[in-house]
Amino acid sequence: MTMTIRTFHIPGPLLITPEKHVDHRGFFSETYNKRVLAEAGFDKEFVQDNHSLSRDQGVVRGLHFQIPPHAQDKLVRVIRGRIFDVAVDIRKGSPTFGQHVAVELSAENWRQLLIPAGFAHGFCTLEPDTEVIYKVTAHYAPEHDKGLLWNDPALGIDWPIKPEQAIISDRDRAHPPFAALPDYFAYGEDA
Repeated sequence: MTMTIRTFHIPGPLLITPEKHVDHRGFFSETYNKRVLAEAGFDKEFVQDNHSLSRDQGVVRGLHFQIPPHAQDKLVRVIRGRIFDVAVDIRKGSPTFGQHVAVELSAENWRQLLIPAGFAHGFCTLEPDTEVIYKVTAHYAPEHDKGLLWNDPALGIDWPIKPEQAIISDRDRAHPPFAALPDYFAYGEDA
C-alpha cells in the first residue's frame, strides 16, 4: 500500500491521498499507516476517533482547537459527501501566523488533511448528508476546547458560503476574532 503525501506553503499540515484498489467487488484502502506518517515527519499517537454527520449543505463547523496540555493534532477524512476543509496557523511567532490552507476533501477524492496542534480547524459541507471522520492525538477536554471566528475577514478565507446562509451553532458564531485570540501556542514549542 502506498500513500501520496503533499506539503503546503505553511509547514506542518499534510495532504494525504491513500491508494485505493478497486475491482468488481468494491475497493480496499489502507487509510492510516503510522510508519508512513513517521517517515513524513509525523510520529504522534492517535488516541480517539470522532465521526460527524452534517445533514445539510452549508453546515459550518469551526474553527476549533484544544489548547495545551490537551492540544490535538487531527487527521481528517470524508467518507460520504464533500467538505471545504481549513487549517489556520495560530502559533504566535510563526512566519505563517494567521495564514491558512484550504482543501476539498471528499469520499470521491479520498484525500485526508493532517492538521498539527497549533492550528485552528473548521469545515463547510458542500453536499447534504456529509460524514467526516477524524483521528486526534489527545482526548476531548472541554475546559481546553477553544475556537476562532470562522468568517473573520482578517483570515482571508474564501468560504464557499455567505455568512447569512451558513448553518452554524451559536457557540461557533460567538468565537472571538483573530485579533482577540490569546497566545495559546508559541511557534517552535511542542504542543
